[in-house]
Amino acid sequence: MSNFVTKRREPFRFMVWLGIASSVMFFTILLASYIIRRAGAGWTDVKLPNVFLISTVAILLSSLTLNNANHAFRHERFKSYRTNIASTLVLGTLFMLLQGWGWRQMILAGIGLSGNPAGGFVYVISGIHLIHILIGLVFLVIVLVEALRRRPYVDSFVYSVNPPNRLKLQLITLYWHFVDILWIGLFVFLIAHHGLAW
Repeated sequence: MSNFVTKRREPFRFMVWLGIASSVMFFTILLASYIIRRAGAGWTDVKLPNVFLISTVAILLSSLTLNNANHAFRHERFKSYRTNIASTLVLGTLFMLLQGWGWRQMILAGIGLSGNPAGGFVYVISGIHLIHILIGLVFLVIVLVEALRRRPYVDSFVYSVNPPNRLKLQLITLYWHFVDILWIGLFVFLIAHHGLAW
């Protein structure tokens, strides 16, 4: 019966991979547009706020805490699982706040969406990525709430051996690692073209 339930829910895995592939294609087109537009008139490179680097460290740490959560979940260390899921949620939220702070620094420096297209691309690229992060945070909140509702060991154990719940955590982890890797790629791309404002 459990194998049937797992197989029945495999379309969710396909949907996540389809979403990842669509995002990769979208950002590839966006970065190609960036390169083409950069060669045009009116382009002036802008330095990225150094807070973007700090946000990158936060998102990398969030992948580590999510890995720890998965390990704890598999080994029935449910208190550690809850702590690491909560830490991932906090670090993901911190990433968003730091990105917003970076935008504020850009605005204060006179870099807006209009005028110099270089600034506009930075806002668009990082903004669309933030939407991806927000989606991940919603699902992290869901699994954290479910974990907090099942504090007793027996409840947590029953939850952990349920194949749909295992699959849910696997898919959230897959998606979260993707958005982390995606940001690293975008950040490296932007740094290569803009540099950091120290």
